[in-house]
Amino acid sequence: MISGATQADVALLVVDATTGEFETGFESGGQTREHALLVRSLGVSQLGVVVNKLDTANWSQERFDEIVGKLKVFLKQAGFKEGDITYIPCSGLTGENLVKTPTDDKLLSWYSGPTLVNVIDNFKTPERSVEKPFRMSVNDIFKGTGSGLCISGRIETGVVCLNDKILVCPLREQAQVKGIQIDEVSHNSGFAGDQVSITLSGADISNISVGHMLCDMANPVPVAQRIRARIVVFNVRVPITIGFPVLLHHQSSIEPASIVKLKAQLHKGSGEVIKKNPRCLGNNSCALVEIETIKAICVEKYSDIKELGRIMLRVGGVTIAAGLITDIVK
Repeated sequence: MISGATQADVALLVVDATTGEFETGFESGGQTREHALLVRSLGVSQLGVVVNKLDTANWSQERFDEIVGKLKVFLKQAGFKEGDITYIPCSGLTGENLVKTPTDDKLLSWYSGPTLVNVIDNFKTPERSVEKPFRMSVNDIFKGTGSGLCISGRIETGVVCLNDKILVCPLREQAQVKGIQIDEVSHNSGFAGDQVSITLSGADISNISVGHMLCDMANPVPVAQRIRARIVVFNVRVPITIGFPVLLHHQSSIEPASIVKLKAQLHKGSGEVIKKNPRCLGNNSCALVEIETIKAICVEKYSDIKELGRIMLRVGGVTIAAGLITDIVK
């Protein structure tokens, strides 16, 4: 889920309208909340909410409005703008309102909005950071059918061309681009936003791992073990204190880490300092913290390259916080 979400521009949140099923997924700790928080934390701003199995409620407008009402409040708190969310009633079993305009009279009596395919087609294409230095997170590594090492992932920023010399970080190992494929078709170049497979020569496959980054030789990605970040805490069973252990998710990288400093508690809206050096952080708080990883990771300040400036903190398979990197400490 997380690996796929790191490569997404938009998302569909599918909820089950069956009585009791929506409530189970939406209650504290449910997958509906978790998935929405995940995609928003990773920078997805456009969302289609698919209210599936509404036929089990006899296409009830009351049930649809009840689900939408609960989700609107939560998704706003999660950081989505109301204008970037579309709610679509449908049935995956019967195909109602998926591709074609609905034919069921009960649904037509109150719904005249788009089909699911219409919503997907009308998502706005985000702006691509083509002018920035080349950055590509390693999502998969494999030996190609010919010679050379193949790495797949999404180009986050910049451009890469055949025969370019690049760096594999944090190793700072040099390699040369020998092939670029998009959807199994060879190309001479790849641009920000493209999902690509790149064939490299000169790099040792045994040294490269998922989570490493390919980058521009003249402007390599910063490598750090300690970062400063502005985070929003979601739900934690115990308050966050200094030394709190977490798994830090950044792009396709997952690293054990700990929160080593609580710099300040911040106002959620204005970002103003409410309290310096707080002793702990509770649910729904906003704070400036320092996080230290066991291994060095490739990161960017959000102000420099926003695509690489987002992090998530997870504990026991649950996302407890998300934030933006404000500074690279060391």
